[in-house]
Amino acid sequence: MSEHEWMHDIRALVGKEYGRVYAWDKVNAPMIRQWCEIMGVDDARYLKVGAAIAPPAMLQVWCMEGFTLNNYPPGSTKENPYEALKLMEPHGLSAVVAVNSELSFVRDVVEGERLYYTTRLDSISPEKTTALGTGFFVTLVMTFFSEKTAGDEEVGQLLFRVFKFRPAQSNTAPKEPAKMPAPAKRPLPGISDDTRFFWEGANQGKLLIQRCKACGTLRHPPGPVCSKCHSFEWDTVQASGRGTVYSFVVMHYPEVPPFDHPNPIALIELEEGTRLISQLVGVKPGDVKIGDAVQVEFNTFNDGGLTLPQFRPIASSAGASA
Repeated sequence: MSEHEWMHDIRALVGKEYGRVYAWDKVNAPMIRQWCEIMGVDDARYLKVGAAIAPPAMLQVWCMEGFTLNNYPPGSTKENPYEALKLMEPHGLSAVVAVNSELSFVRDVVEGERLYYTTRLDSISPEKTTALGTGFFVTLVMTFFSEKTAGDEEVGQLLFRVFKFRPAQSNTAPKEPAKMPAPAKRPLPGISDDTRFFWEGANQGKLLIQRCKACGTLRHPPGPVCSKCHSFEWDTVQASGRGTVYSFVVMHYPEVPPFDHPNPIALIELEEGTRLISQLVGVKPGDVKIGDAVQVEFNTFNDGGLTLPQFRPIASSAGASA
């Protein structure tokens, strides 16, 4: 099949280099500490004040624009590295989905370095047809550098590939009435000797947290050994079920039955001090806020074959008195 004529100019962009995008801040210990806390990373190399090494997976973080879209530091390029995608849109390729992202590292970056990256349009595939639609796989490569007096030094790369496509048209209605599919069921959790107590407790309306019998440390997810004192002896404590939203995401896509979408999923910090991930109920996704007070409730699914602890926001004492 011959190439669309309008693709010739777009394909000519392959190999184009786009200018620098700078980091707002130098590599710094506070951001490393906060990232490690969120990710649950406890490594002295990353927390040494004055000479901290940044976790390699943070590489992309340093040059992000922040909360405001396209808010890059002065001196950053005004070029749009996604111009190939924009040029495809007038031809009906209005949809985009990320395919894969690959980070590679030349060396660690350390506290005090200032980073920037440049972008290269690496490739555009031949036209492909998938279940989503027909379009092109577009690959960009961002190369990260550290500014040096003697010459800037490459520290890593990010390969980012997307599928830019024309959404597939739905088929016409079948001649025969479609059979109603059986209602989708929620996937069952994987249950092991370490986690069985948690799910048995949920069936009884109890939120049980694993506790080390030697040092009293609470831990979740459950595991066979205490990460603090390495004891294998443990029991459980029943949590009050009260806590706050420590962090959250709202899942929009893919829409997987039987879950409602958008689907708010939160990291709950229990008042006992440990955290667990759960679905939020009884709240509009756009109304969820970090710090919201929540209370556990136990709901059954799959015709009673599955009981899940879910969390519902509750009015704060200040709000209740207003």
